[in-house]
Parts: sequence; C-alpha cells; structure tokens
Amino acid sequence: MVKIAIELAIAVFGAYLIGSIPTGYIIVKLFTGQDIRTIGSGSTGATNVKRVMGKKWFFIVMFLDALKGALPVLLAKVFSTAFVSIGLIPVLCAIAAILGHSKSIFLKFSGGKSVASGVGTILALNWMVGLMVALIWAIITYISKYVSLGSIIALSISPILMYLCKEPIAYILYCVMGAIYIIYLHRENVARLLKGEESKVR
Repeated sequence: MVKIAIELAIAVFGAYLIGSIPTGYIIVKLFTGQDIRTIGSGSTGATNVKRVMGKKWFFIVMFLDALKGALPVLLAKVFSTAFVSIGLIPVLCAIAAILGHSKSIFLKFSGGKSVASGVGTILALNWMVGLMVALIWAIITYISKYVSLGSIIALSISPILMYLCKEPIAYILYCVMGAIYIIYLHRENVARLLKGEESKVR
C-alpha cells in the first residue's frame, strides 16, 4: 500500500511539474524580453503568443504545450503498476498536467487555458480520440475564426468520442471534467462570444 502511495505521489507531482513548465512565457521572454502575462489576454498559451511573435510561434508553442500534456500520461501508462485495469494513474497525471499548465508553480499559479495541453493528454490516453479532437478544433476554428469556440466545442465532444472508443470509465470522466474546466477557464471568452466581442484569428 505504501509503495502504491509513493508511486502515485511521484507520478502526479511529476506530471504537475511538467505541466507547469511555462513554454509560452519562456519563449516570449527569451526572444523579446517581454512578459506574456502583461500582453493581450494575459494567458501564456499559444493564441496569446501569436499576438507577439506570429503564426510560426503559435504552432511551436501549441506543439510544446501538447507535448507536456502527453508526456506524463504516456510515462504513467508505461511505468505505473497500480490500478492499471481502470487507468487511474494516467488520468490523475492528465489532471495534474493541465492544472500545472493553467496554475504553474513557476508563475505564481498563473498560466494558460490548458487547451493544447488538454488535447495532448487525450492523445496520450487514446491517440484516435486525440486526433479527432484536434481535427474538430481545427475545423471549427477555421470556419468560425474563433479559437475559443473551437476549443470549447472540441473538448466538449471528447467524452462522447472516448465513450464510443470503449475506453475505461476513468478516461471518459476525465474528458467530462476536462471539458468543464476548459469552459470555466474560457468563461470570459464565452461572455465575449455571446456579446459578439470576441477577437477573431486572421
């Protein structure tokens, strides 16, 4: 029991630390000297980085954020020995990773909105579901020109996709909780969407 508790603590804390790596903040600070938290929405995510450094860095930060979401989940799937049948430790690592991204210990518990890192965790849990979520996000964002709308719709559909792929209940519940958390982090965007004041991507 002690061994399981230690394994669980190491996995979850490690996932939180990986998720906390403020990639957008580091890149903007390194190349421009600016604090991304004082620009635009104040988020450290890819969309806000694009405002400062352009489209190329939007995709680079998005990839890195997805990677830091996927990595701890993949490591948990490979190395965890407890609760394997229900996929509990990978899910707890996924939760820790997206919490780390949005509440980074390195940025006084500020950060991004966990969309890319969230998709990364889903990719690690089930690559087919992750790819479908990413595709839905891309289509909705391209058609509507609203990144926030694409993010909310894509993540909201993820529990259904996970269910259709017959994944463990822990994976499905994680996607439900993740979708609720993403919508909560986008609450100001939702208000602007309803008022027709949300910024569009070019």
